[in-house]
Amino acid sequence: MDRPSGWWRGKSTPAKVETYTRWSFHVFALLEAASIGLPVFGNLPTARAWAVLLLVCGHSACCAATASRALDWTRGTRERPRRTLLALALSTCGVVVLGTLLSGAPWHPADDGAFLVASSLLVGATAFGTGTVALGTRDGRRMTYVVLGASAGTGALALPLGFPAPAALVTAVLVLLTAGFLTFTAAFSVWLLDAVYELDEARETRARLAVAEERLRFGRDLHDVMGRNLAVIALKSELAVQLARRGRPEAVDQMTEVQRIARESQREVREVVRGYRDADLANELAGAKGVLTAAGIDCAVTGTAAGLPPRIQSALGWVVREATTNVLRHGNAGKCALSLRVTRDRVTLTVENDGVPRDAVPDPGPGRGSGLMGLRERLEEVDGVLRADVSDGTFRLTAEVPLRPPSDTGAGTPGPGRTTRGHEGAPPAVPHQVKEVTP
Repeated sequence: MDRPSGWWRGKSTPAKVETYTRWSFHVFALLEAASIGLPVFGNLPTARAWAVLLLVCGHSACCAATASRALDWTRGTRERPRRTLLALALSTCGVVVLGTLLSGAPWHPADDGAFLVASSLLVGATAFGTGTVALGTRDGRRMTYVVLGASAGTGALALPLGFPAPAALVTAVLVLLTAGFLTFTAAFSVWLLDAVYELDEARETRARLAVAEERLRFGRDLHDVMGRNLAVIALKSELAVQLARRGRPEAVDQMTEVQRIARESQREVREVVRGYRDADLANELAGAKGVLTAAGIDCAVTGTAAGLPPRIQSALGWVVREATTNVLRHGNAGKCALSLRVTRDRVTLTVENDGVPRDAVPDPGPGRGSGLMGLRERLEEVDGVLRADVSDGTFRLTAEVPLRPPSDTGAGTPGPGRTTRGHEGAPPAVPHQVKEVTP
């Protein structure tokens, strides 16, 4: 990867938009110097032409510096450049007046070239200066006042500089149109840049909310598993103590039941912590497409999960969820493709995206990348494998799971995350002995 492309690809989307906006205003400065400064050599004597060129180049450099500082203020990295904006406004007036005088005002009727130079200088320098000053305000009304003031001031200034009245009026109208267009461009660029940053912050917030929601889900699952089970254990332990004090042999049965419930709770907690539970792969694929599309990523999903065993759907569903989270949080993807291919003896899920970070690692390996390690553990339960690689700017995550006959997949028996309870999270039924024995 060559340095220029690597430098550009290493930036986030908001940073790219900000860089593009900054260089657009720098190009405006170069456009001012080229469109106003260069034609003077064919219409003015050499000495005066060089003087006008230096004035225009100095003004364009001042516009570029002011635009950069104003964008920094827009992004909140520096205070509002009031002095710089004032200096640009004064330099615009000075360049217009001095440049017009250097062009030979008042002009001889036959001196059309000098008059053309003065007109382009009066319109161009005023318009570029006004459009740059607009970056230093966020109030549309003030921007309008600046444009109207520049137009009226230019028309009033043109008369004492030797412009005929009709030419002064036309110059004022041209300044109004040109400065208005550049001001609108500046305001729209700032609005677009702010919107991109806000959208990026919203995406990060959504990722954090997804993590928080998963933590809440984990807390709910843990509460369902442990809440009532612990209450039953406490009740049976208290009952066993009372029975033991009375010398009744039922105390041993109660403690045996406590031991059984404790072991059952331990197993269920392990299942919750490891994240094994039934999941609908079709819903996960549909949810991934909806989330990625909402984030502005072109997402395509191919294949169907119909007929796959629940354990395989659960494992692959977690792969889809983790891959979608990684695309949203760690990359700068524009496209993402999820493909599910089912053959006679194997299911293959492939997730590809073009948002590869500059320092992307194809496979973190043991001890690094807890997300991929967790997916490998889940796939190992169904004898599946997980591979991650980077190729031609594309990050590819592939999960393969072998298909087995129904007898081997544990059909009809509870698998990980599936118990014989009436509903998820409900504890084993309390024996009737608790109700029969009273303290």
